Amino acid sequence: MNSKFNFSEKNILVTGGAQGIGFEITKSFLAAGANVTVWDYNLETLDNLKKELSVYAEKLACAQVDVTDAKSCNAAAKSGEFDILINNAGITRDKSLAKMTYEDFTQVINTNLTGLFNVTKSLLDQNRFKESSSNKRIINMASVVGLYGNFGQSNYAAAKAGVIGMTKTWAKELGRKGFTVNAVAPGFISTPMTQAMPEDVLKSMVDKVAVKRMGTTQDIAQVCLFLSSDEASYINGTVISVDGGLTI
Repeated sequence: MNSKFNFSEKNILVTGGAQGIGFEITKSFLAAGANVTVWDYNLETLDNLKKELSVYAEKLACAQVDVTDAKSCNAAAKSGEFDILINNAGITRDKSLAKMTYEDFTQVINTNLTGLFNVTKSLLDQNRFKESSSNKRIINMASVVGLYGNFGQSNYAAAKAGVIGMTKTWAKELGRKGFTVNAVAPGFISTPMTQAMPEDVLKSMVDKVAVKRMGTTQDIAQVCLFLSSDEASYINGTVISVDGGLTI
């Protein structure tokens, strides 16, 4: 059991929760006693998730869901009732504007922005948030590039800026209904994808961070736990940058 947070009797939905940052979020909520449902498109990563977290088998549910498809989200939403939604699913298709294709742009927008809308809308339309929950939470995964832009990421930066805009709008619309809606904006986080980068590239990126290290997936998961807790019940419409001072 996570000693800092207790989410016993809480039901959590994590999209894209089978790998990377999403995996750590899933594991952290399970360790804090929550019942966690993971929606992910990749069946292989879902199978790996169930194997790696088999100790939590009774509290973990998985479903193959395409967040870009509203019908897929609506079908999955029929099963389960939730206190907390973590909109984490996302992809990258990084290229400069000159080299970016229309497909590169559309795929990222559809997954990282429209997908977030599809998931949240499906749960709200079907009343899948627990009526008895006094502190309902929606946490959207943004990025520091949504605040400041980044070379080669027109599609990703645009999508994440849209996520921030939706977060602030939903915070105003849903606050009166017992929700808080916040966004987490990770900076340079150590994942298998970033670890595969050339060593000189990694070093140059770390040199830009004030604390002189990459962030960990645990750094992001801990912020999600806090924003989901009773202690954060008056935080609404906020974007929390978790970047080690990258954007100072």
